[in-house]
Amino acid sequence: MSCYTPEVQYAGSLAPNDGYSGESACNGAATTGEALGPYPTQAGSNPGYGVPPADLVKDHSESDIRVDPTNSQHLIGQSKWIVSPEGYNHVLGFYESFDGGNTWSVQGHVPGYEGWTDNTDPVGAFDRYGNFYSMILPYQFFYNSDGSHNFQTGSKEPNPTLPNDVIAMAVRPHGATGPSDWISTHNGGPDYVATYDSSTNGNGPDKQWLAIDTNPNSPNVDTIYAMWVDFHFATPVPFVSTAKALPGGTHTDWSAPLRLPEPAHSPQGVTYLLPHVDGNGKVYTTLTNSDPKKHYCCDAISVDSSGDGGKTWTVAGIVNGNIAPPPLEYANTQFRDGIEDTFTVGQLPVSGVYPLFVSYEDYSAGHGNVIVTASYDGGATWTSFEQVNDNASAVDAFQPNLTSAADGTISLAFYDRRLACPAANSSEAAGAGLAKDTLNLNYSGSLPPYGASNYCINSTIQFYDESLSPIGHNVRISAHTWDPQLNEPKPGRFNGLEGFIGDYYGNITSGSTDYTTSVSTFDDGTNPENRQQQIIATIAVP
Repeated sequence: MSCYTPEVQYAGSLAPNDGYSGESACNGAATTGEALGPYPTQAGSNPGYGVPPADLVKDHSESDIRVDPTNSQHLIGQSKWIVSPEGYNHVLGFYESFDGGNTWSVQGHVPGYEGWTDNTDPVGAFDRYGNFYSMILPYQFFYNSDGSHNFQTGSKEPNPTLPNDVIAMAVRPHGATGPSDWISTHNGGPDYVATYDSSTNGNGPDKQWLAIDTNPNSPNVDTIYAMWVDFHFATPVPFVSTAKALPGGTHTDWSAPLRLPEPAHSPQGVTYLLPHVDGNGKVYTTLTNSDPKKHYCCDAISVDSSGDGGKTWTVAGIVNGNIAPPPLEYANTQFRDGIEDTFTVGQLPVSGVYPLFVSYEDYSAGHGNVIVTASYDGGATWTSFEQVNDNASAVDAFQPNLTSAADGTISLAFYDRRLACPAANSSEAAGAGLAKDTLNLNYSGSLPPYGASNYCINSTIQFYDESLSPIGHNVRISAHTWDPQLNEPKPGRFNGLEGFIGDYYGNITSGSTDYTTSVSTFDDGTNPENRQQQIIATIAVP
């Protein structure tokens, strides 16, 4: 059990609906060995903020998993570490295995940035020395009386001694064993990549992502590519900053943020930066444009590239300029859509060029399908768009995540809803906690949702060779169907419509094994409250 002292406590509760129980004091329940707080970055907090008690971590939304290049048995996963689903109150947490995922012996919250209300968006990468980098977005808000979030800056901030929003880094050095063994400082201060004040030009950083060049033969070896967007109100502006990873978990200074180029005719900005490095040291990232003037009806995905370690960038090509994105909330349930596309680079060249792969959600059929395409010329042209999910029924598939294996195999994992919710009076319905699902503002059927279609969720994977020929069919990798309504965090306000399971799915390979991490609320005997937990699944790479 994990606990920490949040910067901002929240008393609101939706109990007993949908399994909610509000925020709960730790009261000695912690078993991780992590520091329970208060923390150094909370020292400048306004009265009433950054004070005990430490609270119990309940939900674990959003999924990321990485493998140490120096030790294939060493894995680190991350997720949001949520003490109040109703208040969307969280830092980032990690869980670590040294035996190939059989056991997860170390876990806790990622320390160093507890002085902000939330730390969000778990994404990490190992360098070639076995140091693990966690790129973090800490930000401040306080709660209005109705439970909504107030991002006002200045004297009313919970902690006015800290910037309102930052892009930052924490590093778990190779050989670390304790839950608090992280480096979150650089040059005597917090390891900031960039800092923002949300009252200026509507600034709001978001959607950070990370890649590190670990190839010793690359001309850009050890380059860390830190990417994010800065929302100028509704317009996201993409940035990159670089540094060099050093042994021992340190790095050189971050470069000044550089704005990435955008394709012509995208004044609405771009988001979802997903950098990957090919075997020649060239780095690519996708960029996604959503047009608010067209009510976000149509997305366009493009690719940028750099061959000189991130100093200069060009637009490599357009993947698809007319994609129908999903609605904000999926049918029948309240959880919102996440990052709609995913990107990876093949590990073996094809005709001397490392292939690029993009997958995305397409809602043109009135439900979510997952589409995949490839480029064999550095992003200039793309193959035909192929549907990945092979379900016969018209149900949603969403949040795809691509990764590539050392032998060239491509893995594509995603959530899908092809299986109905379990039937009443079944053991699966009991484990899924369906009896707790009694309030759903997006569902016209009867509750609890026994046997409901396009409602409950499973996890699925599909493999391809580098020519994008499918290897077999979709494979279910979740043992149990689960209900996303239970204990879902509320990112907008305490009693709002919008819920959350995470914006993305974790997927990585190591040797002949594929590891995924994804959310489930199913009670397998260890989750009686049906809270959001991270489930690690393994499958052999064919």
